[in-house]
Amino acid sequence: MTNSKQRQAPSQETQDEALKIARATQKTGQTKEQTKLIAQGIQKGIEQYKKQQKSKARERDKLRKKQAKDNNTSAVKTEEASTAPQIEYKQHWLPWVLLVASWGVFAFYLLG
Repeated sequence: MTNSKQRQAPSQETQDEALKIARATQKTGQTKEQTKLIAQGIQKGIEQYKKQQKSKARERDKLRKKQAKDNNTSAVKTEEASTAPQIEYKQHWLPWVLLVASWGVFAFYLLG
């Protein structure tokens, strides 16, 4: 009987990176076996970090999809609301009167 969540072997890139970091932090008098154990710990840390990032990415994707879905439903509601009768605003006559009067005064000033 096999386990449904079998542990996958870490990628070669992860192993190389962990070994590189372990060698960079290696102390004098440290054996190869100790360095190898440190590299394995770093490798587990990298794997755990990648898992966390994947789960965060999944959560962000779920949230993005939920927001997109909410936006679509609100767009439908907006379309329904836009079928309501439109209110038309009439412009007031005062600005037009003032504009004509100011042009008349300007013309009188130039001619006079």
